[in-house]
Amino acid sequence: MPRSIPAVIFVALLMVALALALWKLAFVLLLAFFGLLLAVLLRHLALALQSHSPLSAGAALGVVVLALLAAIGLGFYFLGAQLAEQLGQLAGSLPGALTKLRDALEGQPLVQRLREMMPQEEPGQGLNLFGAVRGTLSTVVNGAANLIVVAMVAIFLAADPQLYRRGVLHLIPMDKRARAIEIMDALGQGLWRWLLGQGLSMMAVAVLTAAGLWMLGIPLWLALGIIAGIADFIPFIGPWIGAAPAVLLAFSDGPQTAIYTAILFAVIQQIEGNILQPIIQKRANSLPPVLTVLSVIAFGVLFGFVGVLVATPLLLVLMVLVRMIYVEGILEDPTIEMAEEKARRRDGKADA
Repeated sequence: MPRSIPAVIFVALLMVALALALWKLAFVLLLAFFGLLLAVLLRHLALALQSHSPLSAGAALGVVVLALLAAIGLGFYFLGAQLAEQLGQLAGSLPGALTKLRDALEGQPLVQRLREMMPQEEPGQGLNLFGAVRGTLSTVVNGAANLIVVAMVAIFLAADPQLYRRGVLHLIPMDKRARAIEIMDALGQGLWRWLLGQGLSMMAVAVLTAAGLWMLGIPLWLALGIIAGIADFIPFIGPWIGAAPAVLLAFSDGPQTAIYTAILFAVIQQIEGNILQPIIQKRANSLPPVLTVLSVIAFGVLFGFVGVLVATPLLLVLMVLVRMIYVEGILEDPTIEMAEEKARRRDGKADA
């Protein structure tokens, strides 16, 4: 019996060391999760192509990757110059629009009170141009390296997912492997449905935003529409991020134009939330709004902006794991939905 105490201490210390290592490697794990999401997308597109062609799985994956690269290349070829010009103009116009907005708010008593409460900038702290350029270059290089890592992880996972699937199963006891296969299949299908729904939603927001800004006569409508579509990847916070540069730029033409632009974004969000999302969620996973908001905040606090980006799919993974491992596996209660349906039927009969 005493011999078991050192073993327990060793296991506890090992678990603590593993937890610390995972915390230190959190950014790497988030990059791996990004790669997993992209791998799910590539794998399902390849399987869809394979089912409608005589190609093998590997050949279909190669065709999908080449087709995506060709689509990106053609997009840059036809729209790259216009988009780059608009993004450059947007970057140059936003400071002036921000200055105009600040001047308009300068005389407001509430704004003056807030400025008095904010800490004043210490003298001698000017703009370090060399540091700004070096920081920008470092950010670009790190971002490119991270994209390459994500792409390589995605391609390798999509090319032979069974290899890594078998590796995970080797770590699971024999009597639990069948259930583990069901859980991995559920995770894969859930992430695929989420990616499909999110992609459709982002495309719809980008098209509606660009078209609406074009009809309002807002300059740089293409760049602003793409920004709004990309920002829609982040739930609840993303629409505000996407609307901010458009409304700010529209304010340079006058407060009335800014109001019309804000109304446009509000209408688009209503269309997305009340029309598009219910249609998309019929085939995609519907996540509880409160948990989605809290997950964005929690993962943002833990892992920064990268955590915000993966908050929703990570929440989906956690919900599937909790449901299939804890609720169905430990509590042995897979019939919650059936119980609720019986209760509704019973209430209906009572009302009748």
